[in-house]
Amino acid sequence: MSWKGERFSPVRVARLLVGIALVVIVAVVVHRWLFSSPAVSGSQITVYYVRASDEGVVPWPVSLGPARDLKSIAFYAATQCVAGPPSTIGDAVRFPQGTRVLSVTVARGLATVDLSKDVERLAGGSLQESAEFKALTWTMTALPQISSLQVLVGGRRLPTLPGGHLEIDEPLSRSSW
Repeated sequence: MSWKGERFSPVRVARLLVGIALVVIVAVVVHRWLFSSPAVSGSQITVYYVRASDEGVVPWPVSLGPARDLKSIAFYAATQCVAGPPSTIGDAVRFPQGTRVLSVTVARGLATVDLSKDVERLAGGSLQESAEFKALTWTMTALPQISSLQVLVGGRRLPTLPGGHLEIDEPLSRSSW
């Protein structure tokens, strides 16, 4: 079959263009599917809390809303962790009442979570202080592309919380415990 001097019919050109368009669409969809990073199992994420009785880390499945980009999922995960598990789970260490997640950024494997100053009202000693941030660290590092957590309080990096039991001026990872 020689291409030289051959004329393509309009139907043949249209089919060729439709075929090329379909290949491009499939490539884009496959790329988004492979390289998007929802930290989900279906429509859930795993948030962790720590038991007061033995300091064990317990997974807690939480339904995920419509967010699918990593930053939105990370913000949602941090917010759920700070809010804590349902009150029916009485043995969970919880953040001080009123503590809020102000912002979350994710860059180069580091999630930076800015908490409200309410977190400084910690009244439980070293176990509570350590357990809160252990839960937050495990929750954030369960998400894809996040290996460590930097905590800010009111937009500032603090050396420790007022209790002084846990250094938070450097990134935390699961190996911190």
